[in-house]
Amino acid sequence: MRQRRTQRRVFQSTAVLCSLALAPSAWVWFAAGDRVGTVESAPAAPVAVVFGAGLDQGKPSPYLEHRLVAAVDLYREGKVQAILVTGDNGRVEYDEPDAMYTYLIQHGVPEDRVVRDYAGFDTWDSCTRARRIFGVDHAVLVSQDFHVRRALALCEAAGIRSYAVGVPEPHDATWLYGGLREVAGAGKAAGDALLRPDPLFLGPEEDGIPKALAAGR
Repeated sequence: MRQRRTQRRVFQSTAVLCSLALAPSAWVWFAAGDRVGTVESAPAAPVAVVFGAGLDQGKPSPYLEHRLVAAVDLYREGKVQAILVTGDNGRVEYDEPDAMYTYLIQHGVPEDRVVRDYAGFDTWDSCTRARRIFGVDHAVLVSQDFHVRRALALCEAAGIRSYAVGVPEPHDATWLYGGLREVAGAGKAAGDALLRPDPLFLGPEEDGIPKALAAGR
């Protein structure tokens, strides 16, 4: 009997811990609701926000390139007027925003419609800086399907009315790894949404987005 009680307690404790661990992921999923779709289903918004996803020899990684292709499509279809690219430029030799900017320009987006955020070191920093530094309050978010719900939940928490384009990818090892990272990422996201910390770098407000939108009128 004593052994059974011990086993029951272990099972109950494990179930509680699993529930607590998965609760942030459930929050991320339900917070996004039905606001995740494709380029075709995305409603019009002033700005597309594209999140960094790594570089390969100074150029966008395949995942990042797929995000940029979706952003180009949004612009070509007239669904956004400006594009904010946000990523990591924490060291001189690693510059996601400039690589993203160059790709978009090379694929037909006018220079004056692309704005760079050099301090988007994580999803929360990108979202809160988009709102507080660049003045974005309505946007279409672009990322892979396994990440974009977290981005949407965080941008909503930061004060940005959002719709998300989830870029599909083959369900290979890279996709699986990204999905598993989201379990831990959801926990951090829940903390960021609750506490709303300042980003690593805040700085003064910038007028790049208002200028880009004015250029589109």
